[in-house]
Amino acid sequence: MRIVVVGASGNAGTALLRRLRRERDVELVGVARRLPGPNAGEPYDGLEWHSCDIGAAGAADQLAAVFAGADAVVHLAWQIQPSHDQRALHRTNVGGSRAVVDGVLRAKVPALVYASSVGAYASGPKDHPVSERWPVTGVPGSSYSRDKAEVEALLEQVERDHPELRVVRMRPGLIFQRDAGTEITRYFLGPLAPVRLLRYGRIPLVPSHRRLRMQAVHADDVADAYARALLGDARGAFNLAADPVLTPELVARHFHGWTVPVAAPLLRGAAALTWLARLQPVDAGWVELGLNAPLMSSARAEAELGWQPRVDALAALRDLFAGMAHGGHTASPPMSADPDLPGRPAGLLKACPAGHGNPY
Repeated sequence: MRIVVVGASGNAGTALLRRLRRERDVELVGVARRLPGPNAGEPYDGLEWHSCDIGAAGAADQLAAVFAGADAVVHLAWQIQPSHDQRALHRTNVGGSRAVVDGVLRAKVPALVYASSVGAYASGPKDHPVSERWPVTGVPGSSYSRDKAEVEALLEQVERDHPELRVVRMRPGLIFQRDAGTEITRYFLGPLAPVRLLRYGRIPLVPSHRRLRMQAVHADDVADAYARALLGDARGAFNLAADPVLTPELVARHFHGWTVPVAAPLLRGAAALTWLARLQPVDAGWVELGLNAPLMSSARAEAELGWQPRVDALAALRDLFAGMAHGGHTASPPMSADPDLPGRPAGLLKACPAGHGNPY
């Protein structure tokens, strides 16, 4: 079985390569804008690699050639930064997704598995989980959510127009693993965050709001769900989340801190001001998403894929924090520990403040 993974060098892609390399008779092809080096090691070695900027002109033609003869394509590529250049993000995330779909259709690939997100959902409840039937129209004010919802709408149309194509949409919560510690710090916290304090297993103060309730899942468990979808015959959308729900109170209790109640307007305002001042890389849309994204039920994945998360959400968070504290990384460009990348302290010396430059 020939499987092409677009975005194979990132957080979920790295975990998926690890998982699929355990399967017999699977031939893996990796696609990324910047390729892992020849000495990158596992899980990047021994693959057929192709470099492609999926948002660039002519990407669909290039991808169609790469996809020729594939049994399935996995689309994981997504750009979070530079957050101060929304046009660049839309070009890659929406335009690039169109190029991937176009390439799949031209190459007559029979299956496409797409990395959607809880962020694609409309605002929803925080006191009970929703199924995959919840509206996929995004959270107003979040560009990430808007782009995810736009790609979901594209895939719905593709499913109607091309019923011969098996389309699977995975909607995970926050995806954590130790190896993504440096990457996630760059994308979401920036060079000024004192992440080394996490070595002591403490977060002194945790902002608290009744709607700051989020779900997470370990990258290895996400990868297992992708593998089950690829090797089976499932179609449609699947939520992926592990228990327990991460609340400020739970995080504070397990990391020896105290909760500090903060009103939603203050959370939004603090994020907006620090983002505009280039002190950290994420805008207020991420606060909006955190406050409004619904809790999800993974019952369909459990029933139809036979999927069960092996790592609970709190253990996944601990794994991520350990990676942040100790510089967890891999040898792929997006997950590397290169000190000069945007979002790292040395990047400031090159006049690249938080939210600017391409950290991939």
